[in-house]
Amino acid sequence: MIITRPREWSRIMANLDELGAKRVFIMGCGQCATVADTGGEKEILQAKAKLEQEGREVTGWAVGEVACHLGGTKLEARKHHGDLAAADAVLVLTCGAGVQTVADSTDKPVFPGLESVFLGNVIRHGVFEERCQMCGDCVLDATAGICPVTTCPKGLLNGPCGGMWNGKCEVLTDRDCTHVRIQRRLTEQGRNVLAVLPPKDFAKKLKPGSVNLRQDKKRAAAAVRSDDAASTGGGAGE
Repeated sequence: MIITRPREWSRIMANLDELGAKRVFIMGCGQCATVADTGGEKEILQAKAKLEQEGREVTGWAVGEVACHLGGTKLEARKHHGDLAAADAVLVLTCGAGVQTVADSTDKPVFPGLESVFLGNVIRHGVFEERCQMCGDCVLDATAGICPVTTCPKGLLNGPCGGMWNGKCEVLTDRDCTHVRIQRRLTEQGRNVLAVLPPKDFAKKLKPGSVNLRQDKKRAAAAVRSDDAASTGGGAGE
């Protein structure tokens, strides 16, 4: 899930002041931001109270099921069309992806109320850890399911560094060194000790990323039809 934290309130106010926005609609997210306690109903109502204390009117609010889902967010915007129309701006308590989806769903100026921090694992309620950078060149098959680039504070692909001491990380001294953990797990699993990994291929992390499953399925279906036609045609020609 995407982990977020509240943006500085003074910056949000500056955004609204620059626009001269006195009436605001607030949008949250029912998934990541709700779990992170940054953009669910409770946080929206808190933001509503703060805006009203600042002398602004909140025309309405909504918590979409998944803010980064364009179709769902557009539907949510249609449900609250009147409240959105009455607003001068929209304050969005979601990750950056959600902010952009809301911006695509309304013609009103949209401002983020949160900062996107990292892609996180949920350790337990309220505790999150960054374990993946979505690099597009995964090495978890070789590193026993532990990402060295993300979980090593120095981002070392091959380690440990010279600062490791007694198996502990030099930076996060209360934690075991990532590379020590990797070698230990490989040994426990009866696997070969990790060899030196080649440099990351950052060309595999293209920006902006895009995956079109519908198009891929159409291409695959067309290829099957083409193969079938070739097979049938070949037989008919003989």
